[in-house]
Amino acid sequence: MVRQLLEEGWTIEPEDLAHISPYLTERINRFGEYSTHELGIQPEAYDPKLDVDSTPLREPDPAAAGFGQAA
Repeated sequence: MVRQLLEEGWTIEPEDLAHISPYLTERINRFGEYSTHELGIQPEAYDPKLDVDSTPLREPDPAAAGFGQAA
C-alpha cells in the first residue's frame, strides 16, 4: 500500500507510518475460509527497499540510555 501511494506521487512521512498497523486483513478470513484460486499465480519479485524517510520521530531519552545495563 505504501509503495502504491509513493508511485502515485504521495509524500509519506514517518508520522504517517507510525499510525498504520502491520496486521494484514486483505484477502484473509480469520475464521478459516480461504480462497485457493490464486495459489498457482507466480508473485512478482519482492523489492525490500522502501524509499521513505525513517528518521526517529523524537530524540532519544538520555535518562533511558543506560536502562538495562548492569551497574
